[in-house]
Amino acid sequence: MTLVTATERPARGAPRAEGDRRPSGHGAWFLVLPALIPILVLSVGPLLYGILLAFTDAQSGRTRATQWIGGLNFQDLLHDTLFWESFRIGLVWAVGVTVPQFLLALGLALLLDQDLKLRWLARALAIIPWAMPEVVVGVMWRLVYNPDAGVLNETLRTLGLGDGRDWLSGLSTALPAVIVVGVWAGMPQTTVTLLAGLQNTPRELHEAAAMDGAGAWRRFRTVTWPALRPVALAITALNFIWNFNSFALVYVLTSGGPGGRTRLPMLFAYEEAFRYGQFGYAAAMGLVMVAVVSLLLALFLVGRLKDRTEGEAA
Repeated sequence: MTLVTATERPARGAPRAEGDRRPSGHGAWFLVLPALIPILVLSVGPLLYGILLAFTDAQSGRTRATQWIGGLNFQDLLHDTLFWESFRIGLVWAVGVTVPQFLLALGLALLLDQDLKLRWLARALAIIPWAMPEVVVGVMWRLVYNPDAGVLNETLRTLGLGDGRDWLSGLSTALPAVIVVGVWAGMPQTTVTLLAGLQNTPRELHEAAAMDGAGAWRRFRTVTWPALRPVALAITALNFIWNFNSFALVYVLTSGGPGGRTRLPMLFAYEEAFRYGQFGYAAAMGLVMVAVVSLLLALFLVGRLKDRTEGEAA
């Protein structure tokens, strides 16, 4: 085998050898364009247009031209108690869904990681909610919560636990009922992610810990969790962002009612834009939500970077 030394390598900018088939800089960009163009058109373009719209007084059905109004929309948002109430509900919803979602998914992933009979069937059944569109999930759970003939109320009547209630229309039950649906619908993706992390943990570490007399809890705390922690933090952060930006599921279940008790920020912005025609004001709401989510994501990334730096230093 012939070794190429540093002195034998072609200088930067020198003409390529005849057999060198690597694409040039322009050629590499040409290969990336098919994937880059849809991102620019469908994601970056609408985002930039929404940011621009947030600084205007755009409305539907107007005869005069849209005008630039600077930060007036954001000044109005500061005093809009309904928006900040929806923001509070969105945080309650995001935390209320994300935390149980993770805990239940972790337990299910630990169970599915065991050597069980028909484990393949259990894993297939566990991801069924993930394969269902949110609209279908919402319609199905509306039938479950139906006050007259729903499965939940019929079960309560059979067990003698009351005559049932209208879960989605009650002021005190609507948000908890919707949170239950959110947890059920989001568990599969969290379970699959955690299960993949568990299967990447070396079995030899568990066997060595068991030989040292470590029980199940100690093995989880000293072996499983340290290996699973990066995956758990990543999927929890993503779940929080996804849940905070939820729209379709809650819209199908309650449309933000009753009395705004389930009106998430995304629902509030949707109503301002398409019910009341305040496109500029709704765009300002969306921009505030993007800023909050970006800040949370930045804090998460900084924390992960700090943990990695401290781990390498140790």
